[in-house]
Parts: sequence; structure tokens; C-alpha cells
Amino acid sequence: MKGKLVIISAPSGAGKTSIVRYLLSSGMKLEFSVSAATRAPRGAEKDGVDYYFLSAEEFRKRVESGEFVEWEEVYNDQMYGTLKCEIDRIWKNGNHVLFDVDVKGGIRLKNIFGADAISIFIMPPSIAELEKRLVSRGTDKPEKIKMRVAKAAEEIGLAGEFDYIVVNNYLEEAEAEVRDLVTDFTNEESQ
Repeated sequence: MKGKLVIISAPSGAGKTSIVRYLLSSGMKLEFSVSAATRAPRGAEKDGVDYYFLSAEEFRKRVESGEFVEWEEVYNDQMYGTLKCEIDRIWKNGNHVLFDVDVKGGIRLKNIFGADAISIFIMPPSIAELEKRLVSRGTDKPEKIKMRVAKAAEEIGLAGEFDYIVVNNYLEEAEAEVRDLVTDFTNEESQ
């Protein structure tokens, strides 16, 4: 079966991961696409569950052999990407692929898969609210938060490249709106 693809992107702190977790627990035929990354696992992250953790050398070999749908080198030797075999694995399971990706990755995936994919941008209610959420997480130092807020402003400028923009002012409302969009999309007849 060739399923569909659901792309969820957002600036850091907009609530993307919470919405993705909600979708995965909602009973829809969605399966999370595990990305490949060259960074080391953080905290309790597990290889093959949170990411496929690869060395920079292994990652580059897989790029050269055409194993990635899309990939990006964020910083020197810090790469992230989507393996073709991951999408095939999910489709073989009879599910639709659910992506939790950065904004540029979301745009690339939508451009690659076109009408077979829905792209949803999770918009924070404001930059000030986003900054407040990042501070309340307590996971980043002030300079890192400042960097994330600046990047968020840039990413918000790309929101128009997505099929839908969902403002996450109240999480439950944003979850319901995204669920409805995804349900409508995955229930459409394939053309």
C-alpha cells in the first residue's frame, strides 16, 4: 500500500511535539517517521525510536548511495534526514507517515510528495508567547532562547508555504483542528 504523508512543522516551542503525540494516540492509522541524525542521543532517547543515530561518515555514505528522501546539514557534521526505507516500512504496515520535522524539512517534503502529503504549520499565538513557553520549559540558557526566538521569527515568515496554518493558542483546540484536517485528508480517495 502506498499511504499518504502528514507533515507537522513549527518553530521550537510552538507545541508541535505535543500535537504529534496527540495524533499518534488518537487511533488514526498514523505512524511516526523516525529521522536519522548525526548528533548523540539526549537523555533517554533510543536509537530507532527517537532517531536513527548515525556517525557523520555513515550519514554521508547513505546520502551518496541515495538512501535519503531529504536531508540537511544544520551545522558542520550535524545532519538530519528522512530515510526512504522508513517511509516504505510505514506504508508496508498499512499506515500513513507522520512527520515531526523542522520548517525547511517540512517544505522540502511537501515539494517532493505534492498531493500525497498534507503540510501543517503550527503557529504560536505570538513571538512573546513563544518566548514565554521556551523560558518556562527550563531546558535552555537565555542565549539559546534568544537564538530560538530569532529563528522562529524567520520560520514564521515561511508559514505561507504550508497547506494549513493552525494557531496553537489553546492546545486542545489546536489538537482538534489538526486532527480534523488530517482525518479529512487521509480519508480522501486516492486520485
